[in-house]
Amino acid sequence: MTRSTELTGTAVLTRLIVRRERIRILIWLTAIPFLVLLTAAGVKGLYPTQHDLDVAAEASEDNAAAIAFNGPPLALDTLGGEVAFQVGTLGLVVVALMSTFMIGRNTRAEEEAGRAELIRSLPIGRHAGATAALLVVAAMNVTVGMLVTLGLIAMELPVAGSVVFGASFCALGLVFAGITTAVAQISENTRVVHGGTGAVLGAAFVLRAVGDIGDGTVSWFSPIGLVQKARPFAGERWWPLLLALICAAGAVTAAHALSDRRDLGAGLVPPRPGPPRAAPGLGRPLGLALRLQRGSLIGWSCGVFLTGLAYGWVAADVEDFVGDNETMQDIVARYGTADLTDSYLAQSLLVVALLSGGYTVQSVLRLRGEEGGLRAEPVLATPVSRGRWTAGHLTVALAGSVVVLIAAGLGTGLAYGVSGGGMGQVPRLVGAALVYAPALWLLAGLAITLFGLAPRGMVATWAALTACFVIGLLGEVLDLPGWFTDASPFEHIPHLPAADPSAAAPALLALLAAALTALGLAGLRRRDIG
Repeated sequence: MTRSTELTGTAVLTRLIVRRERIRILIWLTAIPFLVLLTAAGVKGLYPTQHDLDVAAEASEDNAAAIAFNGPPLALDTLGGEVAFQVGTLGLVVVALMSTFMIGRNTRAEEEAGRAELIRSLPIGRHAGATAALLVVAAMNVTVGMLVTLGLIAMELPVAGSVVFGASFCALGLVFAGITTAVAQISENTRVVHGGTGAVLGAAFVLRAVGDIGDGTVSWFSPIGLVQKARPFAGERWWPLLLALICAAGAVTAAHALSDRRDLGAGLVPPRPGPPRAAPGLGRPLGLALRLQRGSLIGWSCGVFLTGLAYGWVAADVEDFVGDNETMQDIVARYGTADLTDSYLAQSLLVVALLSGGYTVQSVLRLRGEEGGLRAEPVLATPVSRGRWTAGHLTVALAGSVVVLIAAGLGTGLAYGVSGGGMGQVPRLVGAALVYAPALWLLAGLAITLFGLAPRGMVATWAALTACFVIGLLGEVLDLPGWFTDASPFEHIPHLPAADPSAAAPALLALLAAALTALGLAGLRRRDIG
C-alpha cells in the first residue's frame, strides 16, 4: 500500500474529530492559557516591587522541595522568571495530559469501541485515523502556545521569554502526542494506554526534579526538563526545543512502524487471560466498583501525599519566606490568626483538599464512563438494580475522598513534623484535612445530580471544581466579589488549624450533599440507561 492510500481520508477524519470533540477542544484551549495567565496575574500582585521579588527568590533558590515541584530556579529575581517558576512545570504537565487524553480517545478508544473498524470498512487509509488525531492535537498545542505567548506579552512580560515559554508548551505537547500514539499500538486497552503514558509522564517529572535539585544533568533525559532547558526569561535558547521536536517526530515514526505490525483492534502485546473464577467480591456492585477504581484511588492518594510533603517541608521556614511582603502576609494571614505558620498550613490544606476534589469528580464520572462504554448494561441485566450499581460507585467516591484527604494530611503532617514541628503535628493536620470531606461530598452530590438528570452535562462538575480552585487560590489577589467566593463550599469550611473548629458549616454541606444525591438517584430511576 502506498503512502498516499495509507493516508486516504485523513482530511475527512480530521473534520470529524474537530466536529465531535469541539467542546473538549474549547475547554482545553480555554483552561490552560487561563491557568497560566491567572497565575501570572497573581504573581504580579504578590510581588509588586523588586524587593519583594528578591526576597522570594532568596527563599526559593535553595529550597529543594520548591525546586522539585516548580522547576529550575532561573532568574527568580525577575517577574518573568518567577512566573515560569510558579506555573511552568504545572502548565507543562497539564499540556502533556491534554495530548495524552485527546490522542488516546481518538485512536485506541475508537478501536476499542469498534468505531474504527466501521470507518475502515470505507475507503479510508490504514494510518488516516492516527494522522487525523495527531493533526488535531498538534493544532491544539500550537494554539495553546500562541495564546500563552500573546497573553504574557499583553501583561508586559519580555517578548522573547514569552515566545520561548509558549513554544515550550507546544513542544512538550507534541512529544506526548507522539508517545501516546506509540503506546496506543502496544495495548488494546485505552486505560492501559493512558496509564502507560502517565507512567512516562511521572518518570519525566521525577527525572526533572532529581536533575533540577542536582547539577541539572539528569534533567536532559526528561522531556519536561528538556523543554525547560530553553530557559524562558533567563537567557533564552531555541535548540532544546528543536531536540524536543525531533523526539516527537521519532515517536510518531515509531508509532506508524508499530501500527504496520498489528491487526486493527489488537495491540502488539495481547492481553493476559483472567483467572477462570472471579473473586467473590467482584460479584457485588461495591466490590466491582472498588476493583475498577482502585488504581485511580491509589494514584490520587500518592499524588496528594507527595504534594502535602512539599507543603509541610516549607512550613517551618514560612516566616523567612514571607519576609516583609505585605501582600503575602495579608494572604497567608487571612484567617485572622497571628501565627503565620498555622495560616500557611491552613492554606496548604485548602490546596490539597482542592486537589483531592479531582479524585472525587473523576470517581463519580466513572458512572458515565461505564454507561457510555456499554459496560453498565450487562451489569444491570443481572438482578443488580440501578440504585445498587450507583451506590457501589458512589460509596467508593465518598469513602475514597476521605482516604485521599487522610493521605494529604498525613503527608503535610509528616513533613512538618520531621522538619521541626514535632510528630504531634501528624494527627493534628490529618484531622484538619478531614474537615474538608463535606465539601468534596457536595461536589460528588452535584455530579450525581447531573448524572441522574442531565448526564451530558456532568463535565460541568469539572468547571465547578475549577471555579473553586480560582476562588481558593487567587480570590484574595484578584479581589473577587463576595457573592462569587461564597459559591465555593471550600470557603465555608473552618480553615484549620488557623481557624476555630466548628461543626455547623460541615454539617450543612453534608446535608446538601445528601439532598443532591437523593435528587440524582431519583432522576436516574426515570431515565433510560445508555
